[in-house]
Amino acid sequence: MIYRRIASAILISTAFLCAKDNSLSAQIPEVKPGILQGYLDTKTLPNSLNLIPTAPIQGSAAQELDNAVSQKYLALVGTPRWEMATRDADLSFPNAAQIFSCALGLPISEELTPHLYVLLRRTVADAGLATYTAKNHYQRVRPFMLNRKPICTPEDREALKNDGSHPSGHTAIGWAWALILAEIVPQHADAILARGRAFGESRIICNVHWHSDVVEGRFISASVVAKLHSDPQFLSDLEAAKKELASLYAKGVKSPNDCKFESAALALTNER
Repeated sequence: MIYRRIASAILISTAFLCAKDNSLSAQIPEVKPGILQGYLDTKTLPNSLNLIPTAPIQGSAAQELDNAVSQKYLALVGTPRWEMATRDADLSFPNAAQIFSCALGLPISEELTPHLYVLLRRTVADAGLATYTAKNHYQRVRPFMLNRKPICTPEDREALKNDGSHPSGHTAIGWAWALILAEIVPQHADAILARGRAFGESRIICNVHWHSDVVEGRFISASVVAKLHSDPQFLSDLEAAKKELASLYAKGVKSPNDCKFESAALALTNER
């Protein structure tokens, strides 16, 4: 049950399903097709229901703020920022591995950065699943169900209707990645954290989450990352990832992404 939304968000490619048996990813069991087992046992994950405030109710000041932010971002439909938010909605690998490529100035792939690639994939489960105690309890209605406006991924509409909005699982995953990457490459921390913030805001732009869902998603992911630092395998992969990226920087490898497009798209959010 708790894996439903995360599993439906991940669109498994044929190439990924045919991954080599000797890859690091292939050595980690899957909890669902395409979702690698996390580092943390589900019993040790942070309890989101104990950690975040009650979902805002209609007529409250918090809901009025959510409404205002939602209305502001609806103006971005059809813009490059909307296109970027649509890309951010895709948590499938290898696509999701490139989300922070421009912020890092490097490519991330199973071939070039195998330990980092596995680390990112495993923390999808850790950060995403940690949101579900609260999600399942509050079953908060998503913005598009009230305002009847478009969403970035209309093919997910029915699944999203049946999945609670508070807090945002996508945001928890993206912010966990941002915190981890900022630790790995502290000299690029500002750009990495800014991209992580934008990743969460993409969920508001896509009209599938409220502002408060995104804020609390970041809080949950911070709790997850704190717990991850007590896991020996996570720490081992973290150190290996640092060496992988240091090697790429030393070789002068550059990001293959269209970073000018990304910068221009993000500027649209900053202007509003």
